[in-house]
Amino acid sequence: MENTDKSKEEDFNFDSRIPLSELKTAVEKLKNNLKKVIVGQEEFIELLIVALLSEGHVLIEGVPGIAKTLTAKLFAKSLEVDFSRIQFTPDLMPSDVLGTSILNAQQTDFEFKPGPIFSNMVLIDEINRAPAKTQAALFEVMEEKQITIDGNRYEMQPPFMVLATQNPIEQEGTYALPEAQLDRFLFKINLEYPTLEEEFNILKTHYNRKEKQALETINAVFSAKEILDFRDLLHQIIIEDKVMNYIAKIVHKTRNHPHLFLGASPRASLAIMNSSKAFAAISGRDFVIPEDVKKTLNPVLRHRIILSPEREMEGMTTENVIDMIVQTVEIPR
Repeated sequence: MENTDKSKEEDFNFDSRIPLSELKTAVEKLKNNLKKVIVGQEEFIELLIVALLSEGHVLIEGVPGIAKTLTAKLFAKSLEVDFSRIQFTPDLMPSDVLGTSILNAQQTDFEFKPGPIFSNMVLIDEINRAPAKTQAALFEVMEEKQITIDGNRYEMQPPFMVLATQNPIEQEGTYALPEAQLDRFLFKINLEYPTLEEEFNILKTHYNRKEKQALETINAVFSAKEILDFRDLLHQIIIEDKVMNYIAKIVHKTRNHPHLFLGASPRASLAIMNSSKAFAAISGRDFVIPEDVKKTLNPVLRHRIILSPEREMEGMTTENVIDMIVQTVEIPR
C-alpha cells in the first residue's frame, strides 16, 4: 500500500506546472542566512517563512533569553523591507502605535503623522504588557491591513507582517490577549529551552563571533517584490476537495469536543489551508498532501481553542486535544 501511495505522489509531481524551484532555493538561502547566528530553532524559522508567504502574523511565546526578539530582528533583516519595533508598556497609548493628527500651523489644518505600525515588518515586543485599549488598536490593521483615524483610511504597504512576543511566566503587569486578538495571529509558536548540544553551540557561535554584533552577520536575501511574487505562486498551489474536507473535519471536531470549552473558527480553517499550501510550495510541490496539513495544526489551533476548566486542572494541553482529534479523523488517500 505504501509503495502505491509513493508511486501516486510521483505521478503528480510535475515540476513544469508551477515554477517552484526559485522559491525553494530562496527559502533555503534564507534558512542558511539565519543559521549563521541562530542555533537550532529550525521549526521556528520554517514557521516564520511559511507565515510570511501566507500573509499571516505570528505570536511568539517563550521564557526570557531564548532569542525570541533576536530571531525576529534577524528574520526582518534578511528581507529588504522596512522594519520597526514597538516595545509595549502599560502606559502605551493607541496613538503611540497607529499615529495621530497634529495641527499644521502653516496650513491651519490637521496633518496625520504615521506611527511605527506603518512598516512592512513590525516587531511588537511583550505584546501582553499593553492594556486592552492599545491591544485593540491592532485589530483592524492585522486583519484588514489598514487603519481608520478621524474618518480617513490609511493602507499598509505590502508586504505587511506583525511579529509579537510574550512571556508565559511573568503575570504581574501583563494583560492577557483576548480571543479576538489571538485569532488574528496565523501561528502561535511556543519556544522551549535549547538542548545541551544546542546550548554548547550557542556559546561556541557567540565566542567565535568575537566583538561582531549578530545583526552585522546577516544580509538581506529576499526583496519585497520577490515576497509578493512568491505569494502569487501560492495561489496556484492545488488542494483537492478530499484534503479540504480533511481540514474541515478536524476544525469541526474542535467545536463539539468534550475536552474543549471553545472550538476553532472558520478563520482557523482558512489559516490551515493557506499555510498548508505554503508548506507544499517550499517543499517543491504544487499540491497539498495531508502531511502539510498536519504540520500546521498545532501552531494554527493552539491559541484558538480553549480547554474546559476540568481538563485544564488535570494538566491537559491544547496540543494533547489536537492530537486526539487528528487520530480520530481518517487521512485522505
